[in-house]
Amino acid sequence: MMNEESKTKGKCLFCGKMYSIYGINRHLALHLQEKVKSGEPGTSFLVKVVPDKNVWGESFPHFLSLWIDGEAFMDDFDSFLRKIWLECCHHGSAFRKNQKVNTSKYITDDFLDLPEFQQRMIFTKLGEEVEATEVYMEDEANQVLQKGLKLKYVYDFGDKTQLIVTVIEQYPMKADAAIVLLSRNEPLNELCDNCGITPATKMCTVCQWNGRDSMFCDPCAEKHASECEPFAEYASRLVVNSPRMGVCVYSGGSIDLERDR
Repeated sequence: MMNEESKTKGKCLFCGKMYSIYGINRHLALHLQEKVKSGEPGTSFLVKVVPDKNVWGESFPHFLSLWIDGEAFMDDFDSFLRKIWLECCHHGSAFRKNQKVNTSKYITDDFLDLPEFQQRMIFTKLGEEVEATEVYMEDEANQVLQKGLKLKYVYDFGDKTQLIVTVIEQYPMKADAAIVLLSRNEPLNELCDNCGITPATKMCTVCQWNGRDSMFCDPCAEKHASECEPFAEYASRLVVNSPRMGVCVYSGGSIDLERDR
């Protein structure tokens, strides 16, 4: 399921053409640059959102391309991500950005007593370290986003779903709304692990965790329920177009429903 990134495609909101995950944002940037000519003055951002790799180092095939108005609040951004990909039990969430460590706090008497070459080695190491600072949800996008910025986002500090937010481009115009969905990966149409013919509609979280076949069409799901007690009782989840699929009790989004399953 996690090795399909190269096949992931999304449709452009403006022209309806389909592009790969690698080409969609270059294409969208051309449309937005054209809109600058007639757009209302202001600030807006083209933003890419992808899931971070999972604990096994595997990539997810999902992506969002968003147009964010500069006067939108980071809370608006958070709410959108919850509604399209994440919300299950009103867990906490946070945006974080990295900044260089302030090395001056490490300069103590003991440090100054070290040989010069050891001091250089320590500073070299510290220069490579970063610390994450949390972004305030009440901040406007203008106060946080800028071209080239990368943020990390986490939803649910227990069963985490982590995303990487990249600001692709910045424009001198307002967006058409606070958050505009420009593109999203099309549903992945996973086939049933049992029959290999029919699209999967349900997954078994227990079997997934144990590395067994876990994606089933409706008929095969009924059969699996008779053989797997956890699936029959609590481990059944809907197959949905989200990196949160199979986590906690997530069962799908509340916007862009036509591409949710």
